[in-house]
Amino acid sequence: MRYVKIWTTSDMHVDATPSTERQWDLLRPLAEELKELGLTDVKLNEHGYLIARLSSNLPAGTEAPVIGFMAHVDTSSDISGKDVKPQIHENYDGGVIRLNDQYHLDPEEHSDLAKYKGDTIITTDGTTLLGADDKAGIAEILTALEVLINHPEIPHGEIEVIFTPDEETGRGMDRFPVEELRSTYCYTLDGAEEGEIEGECFNAFKVDVEISGQVIHLGTARGKLKNAVTLAAQYITMIPQTESPETTDGRYGYYCPLEVSGSLEESRILIFLRDFELSEIHRRIEVLKSLGSTLEKLYPGICVKVTPEKQYLNMREHMDKIPQGLKYLEEAIRRVGAEPKYEIIRGGTDGSRLSEKGIPTPNVFTGGHAYHSRYEWAVLSSMAKASAVVVHLSELWSK
Repeated sequence: MRYVKIWTTSDMHVDATPSTERQWDLLRPLAEELKELGLTDVKLNEHGYLIARLSSNLPAGTEAPVIGFMAHVDTSSDISGKDVKPQIHENYDGGVIRLNDQYHLDPEEHSDLAKYKGDTIITTDGTTLLGADDKAGIAEILTALEVLINHPEIPHGEIEVIFTPDEETGRGMDRFPVEELRSTYCYTLDGAEEGEIEGECFNAFKVDVEISGQVIHLGTARGKLKNAVTLAAQYITMIPQTESPETTDGRYGYYCPLEVSGSLEESRILIFLRDFELSEIHRRIEVLKSLGSTLEKLYPGICVKVTPEKQYLNMREHMDKIPQGLKYLEEAIRRVGAEPKYEIIRGGTDGSRLSEKGIPTPNVFTGGHAYHSRYEWAVLSSMAKASAVVVHLSELWSK
């Protein structure tokens, strides 16, 4: 509850890391909490990456691989994350939860709610997101550390804790000091439904489309004006609508025009491309280029520049490098009374970027739901189980 009240929304339009000063308002207190818990080597660098270590409690001469647990401090800019007022609903009765006079959390629309009748549900007040993505993960890691420290009879090797900024912008790992990590394997706590394991995510590219038109006084524009704003609108309507986020699910990828801006002379469209297969990403890039060429032929004299840029790749290929990492995760989930179930992420995490950098990092459930929306909610019992999973993983790797 304390973490979600801190405004940490990131900003994809800012190249600095962290992209917003407000992320420091959580990073700095977290560094102090880790020190107070007794972790060593607590380091918060100039880019907002927080790394700390819990020393091994294994007998002298006993070695175990170093493992890491990671979460991100920022929240999405899709809806306001300022002045979050979390609401606690104890002994949930299974019915509609009133967020405010206008918005309600209805189990008819959020079917997973029905599973948690009698549980404690944490929601927003309907005016902001909640921030369980990913402050639930942070709370679960901190709780697990406290358990391990207070129960020295639970064996564990050295554990690294990693908190990062700017995950929601897709650039959260751009300046990450991976050379400072000792971890052989890592887990992000940034998933959703209880029991879920995510070892596969989208490949993600962004595409900048810049359109240069031709300007003349509007009073003499007939047959001469090539309005870059109108051209941007036309370009967007040419993108296949059957391959959009709102028309796809499962393993189907999409184009998503995210932003458009401009003037008579120049306009810019930001498009996100997502797919589990890299070949499909490249196909869509070629389609966007061909749409630009088509527009240039229709309106001689204009220029359409299409510039793709990789954001992150599917972590799937990295999971087989150390197969026991997922086996231990399955075992840890069973130990807390849940059933492990593999899901694909129609998105990405810092874990996908860390996997690219050589440390396999699957994603673990946190108990949060309906992320990036005013309907976001979290389940207290699922959060407790996620924290217990961290404890069990620490013990399993020690063996």
